[in-house]
Amino acid sequence: MKLYADSACDLPKSFYEENNVHLFPLSVDLNGQQYKDVIGIPAEDIYAELRKGNIPKTSQVSPELFLEAFEELAKSGEEGLYIAFSSQLSGTYSTAMMIRDQVLENYPDLKLTIIDSKSASIGFGLSVMEAVRLRDTSYSFEDIVKRIEFNVAHMEHLFTVEDLDFLARGGRVSKAGAFIGGLLSIKPLLHMEDGKLVPLEKMRGRMKVFKRILDVMEERGESLSTQVIGISHGDDLEAANKIKDMINERFHPQKFVVEIVGSTIGSHTGPGVIAIYFLNKLYDK
Repeated sequence: MKLYADSACDLPKSFYEENNVHLFPLSVDLNGQQYKDVIGIPAEDIYAELRKGNIPKTSQVSPELFLEAFEELAKSGEEGLYIAFSSQLSGTYSTAMMIRDQVLENYPDLKLTIIDSKSASIGFGLSVMEAVRLRDTSYSFEDIVKRIEFNVAHMEHLFTVEDLDFLARGGRVSKAGAFIGGLLSIKPLLHMEDGKLVPLEKMRGRMKVFKRILDVMEERGESLSTQVIGISHGDDLEAANKIKDMINERFHPQKFVVEIVGSTIGSHTGPGVIAIYFLNKLYDK
């Protein structure tokens, strides 16, 4: 079987190469130059530009990349699974579905399932990693699809940003949703509802947000000690390691995956974002 993922899952370039996963890169336009996410520009360069006040523009995966890959899959006769960036945050999923339907007209035997991850960053990346694990342990294609759909339905995202104006500027939250502001060190806690970014609470100070994240993890998570916990950060590894230590001390999870928020998503969340990902229910084995 062939696995596909797009760069909004924020896994490093080496992951795709080492695990035989086909990468569909989104694009970032910065200072008049277009770059391919993951393969064209380091995320750290995007954050440096954001701190200077330069705001990149982002665009979804090119339809031509989908067409080429899906036609190649059809000709191979293999089964394919593409896990896509949340349809509520990008047009990438709907474009992939459109191109799949187009390819089916010429190759009616195409075997391709496309799953809307309803996720972003490592929340999305954990599902891609799980698909690789299942493939490499010889699960059937149908069982892999079923389990990834379960992961998608039960993946929690809890995150805080330094400046909600980045999200509001890109339409990722409404102007009304950007109600926090930078006054008095008020920080937001947000989560995802059906693939949409939604403000959850607000409080004063980052450490209070971190502590509240742990409380919400305890309220929502199932068997956290057996889980792989995802953490992504907006070029702030120190803060990511701080909350990792807090989570480890309280829940002792099986493993952590810690990655920088990539160029595409980072362009909309800005420097300093910290996000935590876990499952609120485990698959009944």
